Amino acid sequence: MIDVLVQGRLHRAAQQRTSKTGSPFVTATVRVPTKDGGSLFASVICFSTSACQTLLALGDGDPVALSGEATIKLYQPKDGGEPRPSLDLLAHAVLSPYHVKRRREAIAGEHDERQPEQSTEPAAAPAHEEQSDDSIPF
Repeated sequence: MIDVLVQGRLHRAAQQRTSKTGSPFVTATVRVPTKDGGSLFASVICFSTSACQTLLALGDGDPVALSGEATIKLYQPKDGGEPRPSLDLLAHAVLSPYHVKRRREAIAGEHDERQPEQSTEPAAAPAHEEQSDDSIPF
């Protein structure tokens, strides 16, 4: 397995399932764009409660980023077509644009509280100093 960060769009809505031991988990398929303009499908499974909740909140076609452990495989179509690469991904964390927006707003709020507002206008020269033309800030 390799550690990966995958970004794409949900191919179908995620589905919640229950294992034989009664543990809940979520499965999903993510269409990942490739460099050549095609796409690769990643079969996703997650057990983390927060990752599962995030996947279940998203719908078909929603953008998503996932990190976790991946295994590269070849998918053989049933119609006998040419095999294609695919990923099996055990997701540990899921991030959606909604989370990014919330995070940016939180960081902006923290930034505003930590530092007082700074004026973009240059400070006035003290009254006892003469200001020459070459000292004008750009």
